[in-house]
Amino acid sequence: MSSVLVIDDKESMRSMLSQTLSDEGYEVSTAPNGPAGLELARDKGFDVVLTDLKMPNMDGIEVLRSVKEMDVDTAVIVMTAFGTVENAVEAMRQGAYDFISKPFQPDHLSVLVQKALENKRLQAENSLLREELAHNLGFSDIIGTNEKMKEVSRLISKVANSDTSVLITGESGVGKELFARAVHSLSPRRDKPYVTINCAAIPPELLENELFGSERGAFTGAVARKIGKFEIAESGTIFLDEIGDMELPLQSKLLRALQERTIERLGGSKPINVNVRVVAATNADLTDLITKKLFREDLYYRLSVFPIQIPALRERRDDIPALAEYFLEKYCREMNKAAKSFARDSLKLLEKYHWPGNVRELENTIERAVILAEGKKITPDHLAIRLQRSEEIQLRDGAGLKDIAAHAQRVAERGTIIRVLKQVRGNKRKCAKTLKIDYTTLFDKIKKYSITPEEML
Repeated sequence: MSSVLVIDDKESMRSMLSQTLSDEGYEVSTAPNGPAGLELARDKGFDVVLTDLKMPNMDGIEVLRSVKEMDVDTAVIVMTAFGTVENAVEAMRQGAYDFISKPFQPDHLSVLVQKALENKRLQAENSLLREELAHNLGFSDIIGTNEKMKEVSRLISKVANSDTSVLITGESGVGKELFARAVHSLSPRRDKPYVTINCAAIPPELLENELFGSERGAFTGAVARKIGKFEIAESGTIFLDEIGDMELPLQSKLLRALQERTIERLGGSKPINVNVRVVAATNADLTDLITKKLFREDLYYRLSVFPIQIPALRERRDDIPALAEYFLEKYCREMNKAAKSFARDSLKLLEKYHWPGNVRELENTIERAVILAEGKKITPDHLAIRLQRSEEIQLRDGAGLKDIAAHAQRVAERGTIIRVLKQVRGNKRKCAKTLKIDYTTLFDKIKKYSITPEEML
């Protein structure tokens, strides 16, 4: 049962809140002032604290600070009949979960308490998963409090205990192998082998030999039996990175291995039973490859029983500061350099940059900055990145017509949205109506294209 502490100097308010929350199934304690409430909190501890702002001897902000010093995870909701914007800002800055003005409907408060408890539960789950990952993997490189990353963590924790095949998708550099390793390390197979193979890094004519092995004399140069990765990974997990680059003939043999749980070495005739969990990853659009007859549809469905999409770094910009700090500490330690910090302009630049190379590019950028920086601060000059201008075409070398068309569409959409927003003086609903799209679609595109308020007017 969740516990709630109500601190208010008015007995009628304490009584009403106690009755309302008790009826909702919470264990409720009350206190007439801040010192009495803090004494209860020290003795017992509470999931949620509701405190009035204006009280004699000790106001609600002081109560908030003291509660957070005792237990940073306690959710504190500040109540007041004299609510101002300044009060609300100060309360939130001090770590309050929310700020509510009197008078309020009891139902409104009940919903607020419920949301505070749910938020606390999600934070605890994320923290627990991070601790479990750190314990099993030996490091805590999976960093992120972004909602998309929380969902990825929840999916990994759910699928890990099964033998289900997992397909991890996402752009290059998002850390797909890190998540694949997490699936293995949180599974009952954690003490068994974890074997990785990059399907794009090995020539097609050699990949089958790497996966399934070969018998002596199977081909020129095969002077001894070779054990393949599937046999090496027996009872454990095999990670097939860049599965979209596998040639069609080998895809058929992989499908057979997954369906029958047997393999045959090159030059061999005896089926070999294998008990291996498969986790695959790709930055390619496999459905597009299926349409082009470059990837087997039946293999796709066999691999993607449980798909997990890793978001690009630009889709989780709120995680950039934490990631940057992590890499800064890591490389200062590895290079035996004195601790450094980011200049304010540096952090702003990191948060605004479009990161086409995702987390890998961020890590490389911070590593280079640590090498270059002589003093205690990482400045924008050390980062050696520049913001993308909307009129620039920045495509990777060798980009095809599809990439160019997609880029042109993004530039055209962004320009059109800005033009119409200016015409309607920033009125998003009028803009959506003019463009014949939903308001939510317009809102998503404004966020996607990083259109600033200044550009709308």
